[in-house]
Amino acid sequence: MNSFIKRESFLSEKDAVYNKTIGAGDGWFGYIKEGQVLRITDIKGNQAADSLFYDADAPQDHYSAVRTITKQKNIYLTTDTVLYAESGKELMKITADTCGRHDTLGGACSSQSNTVRYAHSKEYMHNCRDTFMKKISSDKKYLKRDLAPNINFFMNVPVTNDGHLCFADGLSSKGAYIEMTALCDVMFLLSNCPQMNNPCNAYNPTPVKVTVWDKK
Repeated sequence: MNSFIKRESFLSEKDAVYNKTIGAGDGWFGYIKEGQVLRITDIKGNQAADSLFYDADAPQDHYSAVRTITKQKNIYLTTDTVLYAESGKELMKITADTCGRHDTLGGACSSQSNTVRYAHSKEYMHNCRDTFMKKISSDKKYLKRDLAPNINFFMNVPVTNDGHLCFADGLSSKGAYIEMTALCDVMFLLSNCPQMNNPCNAYNPTPVKVTVWDKK
């Protein structure tokens, strides 16, 4: 199923309780309260925002790509998608989205994947898994084992007819955003991808923005 469902938001940044620009290669790890709305904005377009969500009351209960795909019967994330945890608990719901489709199959870049996909000389380049580890280590409740298959917001990873993944040109445009409402208290882990080897972003990683609104 390859449907796109775009929906604009009614929220204004001037009413936000948090607003921060995250540079390419940097990350963010923080608490989102139940009912709050989280927006991620692709400031310049074609940037990948690798993301994970956790039940804040049960750190081991992280986002599950398998449960999310199975529940919605769609391999892509779009408006009205609910993001599920391993336990089956509902974590977030996508309530607005001007990109229309997001990946949850391609995973995060790592030193190993850089080596396999590009060249041995790329092994030591910065990657999303390193950013995840750096950010998650700020809270001692979270360990390396708590990293799981993630969401790649704004990234376009079609599945070919023979079942392979294809890292294609991005669908996101300048200023595109996705908004999610927290269905419980969650921890949000973000790596703004530093990937300089993939032509999808013209070899030029760019900033994204994290904005949060309180429950109305």
